[in-house]
Amino acid sequence: MRIAVATQDRQRVDAHFNGAKTFMFYDIGPDGHTFLEAVQFDNVSDQSGNHDEVEDRLGVKIAALEGTSLLFCRAIGGPAAARVVRAKVHPIKLPSDEAISDVIERVRTMLKGNPPPWLRKAMQGNAAGDERFIDDED
Repeated sequence: MRIAVATQDRQRVDAHFNGAKTFMFYDIGPDGHTFLEAVQFDNVSDQSGNHDEVEDRLGVKIAALEGTSLLFCRAIGGPAAARVVRAKVHPIKLPSDEAISDVIERVRTMLKGNPPPWLRKAMQGNAAGDERFIDDED
């Protein structure tokens, strides 16, 4: 599963979606993870919630998320969240800054067991036909 984290310092999930200077991407499975890439953004909002309506900063960020199942960030506005969901990415707002390594470990732990329904849905959104997580009904 490919995830993205919104970060300013490359160590923690500590950025709002539109204010993130960097998205870091990881491939995560139940037995490990691999760093894939870091995508830098030059033109970001100030994270105050005030945005320039003329310039579409969201389009560049949403395009960068292609192929990603989950996005971890500190905050995301309603219109941005709707566009992210339409791109088949499940946004997850964290209540406080959190180490990227802790987020990765939490996802790995969920993948090892019986993933919650929201995670199964996110996984199926990018891997349609993957039946490993369909509940068996006997």
